[in-house]
Amino acid sequence: MIELVNISKTFKVSRRNAGFGEALVSLFRRNYTYIQALRDISFKIDDGEMVGYIGPNGAGKSTTIKIMSGILYPDSGRCIINGLVPYKNRREHVRNIGVVFGQRSQLWWDVPVIDSFELLRDIYEVDYRVYRNNLEELVELLDLKDIIKTPVRQLSLGQRMRCEIAASFLHNPKILFLDEPTIGLDAVSKIAVREFIRKMNREKRTTVILTTHDMQDIEALTERILLIGRGQILFDGSLAEMKTRNSKKKKITLQYEKGYFSPAYGITLINQVNGHAVFEVDTSVVSVREAIELLSKNADIKDLSVTGDSIDEIVVSLYEELKL
Repeated sequence: MIELVNISKTFKVSRRNAGFGEALVSLFRRNYTYIQALRDISFKIDDGEMVGYIGPNGAGKSTTIKIMSGILYPDSGRCIINGLVPYKNRREHVRNIGVVFGQRSQLWWDVPVIDSFELLRDIYEVDYRVYRNNLEELVELLDLKDIIKTPVRQLSLGQRMRCEIAASFLHNPKILFLDEPTIGLDAVSKIAVREFIRKMNREKRTTVILTTHDMQDIEALTERILLIGRGQILFDGSLAEMKTRNSKKKKITLQYEKGYFSPAYGITLINQVNGHAVFEVDTSVVSVREAIELLSKNADIKDLSVTGDSIDEIVVSLYEELKL
């Protein structure tokens, strides 16, 4: 289990204006700014959960992940993961975690991928039989057979990301931190990676913390959302709860034969052409059922569909509401 209690972290950042004179002055007298990355954040994640950890750039996501992975010390608060304090028991802790950062690599640039895998096996002291079984399964599931003997520098970004994910699973981690795991992947590869992560979570009960700006990944993989902004946890709940809370607008698309649509409170006509019309309904003013009843009085409707905001639109509206 992962438990964070009142974690805070502040960074001291040096700043100066442009120019040689300013650079010279800064050698003797520096100006510092203090940035509070985390402000008393607290949450728990149970074993086997898949959690989406989202927020705008600079919200504190990476700082939290670095504290949980043992890279950073917090200024105050308590972080306990499976009975260990990550930044005090780093050696024991890292044996149980896997990390994939979309912008950083754990593979060696100039050697074939398989050599990096072998070196990681030695670092984590994985039993050779376990390693071979894991490797065979990962190569098959992530389709690595044709690239595993290729130097990392010659791989495309999508190929490298698949190898990064495989590398993070070689030692059977209990917890997996994923930061933009599908960056650079095409649609087919994204679906394959998502299915692989779901399979590992289902079969091995791997706890997954997913940090990404790709809300389709969040929707496909996680049920619980942690939203951080200005260093504070602003929302902790299910994806369905977030949609219910923030999706106040629905789109009604009609195919009709005859009719004229007069303005109605809470119903906005977005587009109308050749028997096709799209309306936006503010559900805080009028329910979908009432909107359909009003529209059906004015036209002979042949077909109708109702859709809500996409997950991306919901998150953007939530950011705007919270002024992030």
